[in-house]
Amino acid sequence: MPGSVPSARERTAWFLGTPALWPAWPFLPLVRRSQRRLELGVMIDSRSLGLTGRSATVFLANLLALPATLNEFLALPRETFDSAEEVAGAGWCVD
Repeated sequence: MPGSVPSARERTAWFLGTPALWPAWPFLPLVRRSQRRLELGVMIDSRSLGLTGRSATVFLANLLALPATLNEFLALPRETFDSAEEVAGAGWCVD
């Protein structure tokens, strides 16, 4: 429906696919809230860095406490998805 307001999930998926809008580029902080806890995550604009297979990966970390090197960052625990829509569907939201 033209002019309709997108859902939070649609907005998140769109934002994940538009790195030019990321305020901390090449990183994008994410958050997932549940009744019991708050999870922090970070996506990286892997395509601009020449890294394949990580465009829909959430690294479980705090943007303000990232490792010093790319290799250390890539070694962080992570959740990998097939698309931005799946990231949003798993409850991750742009922080």
